[in-house]
Amino acid sequence: MAFNCKYKLLTIILTVISGTSPSTMYDAYSGNVLTPEQYKGHIKRNTTFWCTNEIEPCNPHEGRRVDGSCNNLQHPSVGASHTPGYHVLPVVFDGYNDSRKSCRGKELPLSRKVRTTLLLEGRLPDQQITHLLTYFSVFMSADVLSFHDTINYMIWNTHCCDEGGRDDPECISIKIPDDDPVHRFSSERCLNLTKPFTFQSNGCASTKYSPERIVTSTPAFDLSHIYGNKLDNSLTKRTFKNGLLKYEIADGRIWPPSLEHYQGICIANEPPHETRCHDVGDDSNNGILGTNLFTVWMWRHHNHIATELATINPCWGDEQLFYTAREINIAMAMQMFLYEHQPILLGEENLMKEGVLSPSHGYRDVYNEDVLPQVSLEYGFSLRWTHTIQEGIAKMYDTNGNYIKYTRIANLTLRTGYLAVDDNIDYITQGAFRQPTGNVDHAVDPDIAETGLGITQRLSDITASDLQKNRFLGIAPYVDYRRYCFGEVIRTFDDLLRAIDPERIELLKELYDDVTDIDLMAGMWVERPISRGRAPATFYCLTVEQLVRTVASDRHWYERHNRPNAFTINQLLEIRKASMARLLCDVGDKVTSIQPRAFLIPGPGNEIASCEKIPSVNLNAWRDKRCRSQ
Repeated sequence: MAFNCKYKLLTIILTVISGTSPSTMYDAYSGNVLTPEQYKGHIKRNTTFWCTNEIEPCNPHEGRRVDGSCNNLQHPSVGASHTPGYHVLPVVFDGYNDSRKSCRGKELPLSRKVRTTLLLEGRLPDQQITHLLTYFSVFMSADVLSFHDTINYMIWNTHCCDEGGRDDPECISIKIPDDDPVHRFSSERCLNLTKPFTFQSNGCASTKYSPERIVTSTPAFDLSHIYGNKLDNSLTKRTFKNGLLKYEIADGRIWPPSLEHYQGICIANEPPHETRCHDVGDDSNNGILGTNLFTVWMWRHHNHIATELATINPCWGDEQLFYTAREINIAMAMQMFLYEHQPILLGEENLMKEGVLSPSHGYRDVYNEDVLPQVSLEYGFSLRWTHTIQEGIAKMYDTNGNYIKYTRIANLTLRTGYLAVDDNIDYITQGAFRQPTGNVDHAVDPDIAETGLGITQRLSDITASDLQKNRFLGIAPYVDYRRYCFGEVIRTFDDLLRAIDPERIELLKELYDDVTDIDLMAGMWVERPISRGRAPATFYCLTVEQLVRTVASDRHWYERHNRPNAFTINQLLEIRKASMARLLCDVGDKVTSIQPRAFLIPGPGNEIASCEKIPSVNLNAWRDKRCRSQ
């Protein structure tokens, strides 16, 4: 694979010669080209950051852009950050400042009441899946979503339960009912929460339209939370030497660069010892433990690849090394996500049948320029079902598998510094592939349900927040998605027996007056798993719908042979060897042995083995003969 920089260089030369920019300003919401007057209006309103995208002319022969633009040549701005997703089903819109109502025009049951009725609180470890699976889940979701909705009520607007929050239209605090099973004997009656970020709330679109969520990530799986979503942001991450990302070495460990002053980010660090905070340009990388760990590992992995490529091809310059390493890093992440991670939840046979997975090791090309590179509102929402299988406790082990101690994951939110002291990252890494995750059992870990965001909130029910926020985005009722996914027409609660066990239908009857009122998330909480999978059937449907779209809409998808800078067949076959076990062997902290299938508990047939026995991706497949001749 040879990286093509000619077009980019030509663009820079033309810009210098002419003194003008060849780029075009697009409206982020509509995707239309902005007139100079329209753009001046955004400058006057100070809305250019969220509402506009500056895009250089597309060249069909250039590789994947950092900002996601020109993924679709007919619609250059679609695929960039700050662009809208799409809806699997039309939204149910009752007014911009109102949440969805019941079919009779009444308020839906309290989100907290729905959660405490349908989901038990408790801990029951899964007997097959490791904690590493949920860590990787949140990291990959951050690649196509954003952390700003959570940051908003964690740090920027913490007043929604106070007197001033009552009149703030952006507050949607969660009411705790008087008979709450946890708080009925306390004075607590409110959980702080703000509305999701939308094009409307940021001044990009009129409130006469239904709220349209706005995210900072690009909608393609391209590790935008590692490499950035804008060119200028990406450039600040690089050393411009040997294709490397900036890094630091402390106590023998390699880290992403650290902020000296991190006001408003790593606020949970406990000085004087906990001082590390990633300076990587995305707040989510310092957020929760899963994204934090994988930020460290994938950052290191890029440099691991670039360093080996530089040894193999000494004639390559920094640009070629950087972008080739980036392309390999993205491809390996997607290989692990699609072929190793998703089959555990959704079933390998199911995904093969749906066309998510390729039946062969060679190329496949299902690109369709009529399918736009977007993430559905429902996919981003349904991913939050995985909160029900997340553990609230991180167990720590030494390299011999001996249990050392534990820590509460909620206490590590916005606390990157904890990883850098007392060998904690070593112990947490060992625990990630030894400790079970939470079971698929219609229950939620107590910490997720009561204190999920640590010191930033006095109380926080993450699962109730999931349901509350998305009522304000107009997501259709659960029964509509059963019809879309499985052709079921559900008119009565008895019709739910095809999807939900009788005892849980009784709980739904206690909450909802009509079967058509059931929230999508509430339905997924109590739904039976898909056949040959471990996730709720509707979650499976909406995830598969997105993954099929992702593969078909990404012009730079790594399995394609007809794309710019495509892998050779030998290079693709090497990418197929990528595994989570190998990743941790290469860049994990003090990982010298691990089970080959790291998302599954070690045991018979998956015994912990020396890293020397874990297959590696041979980067010699990228050897450039021109370097040998020089």
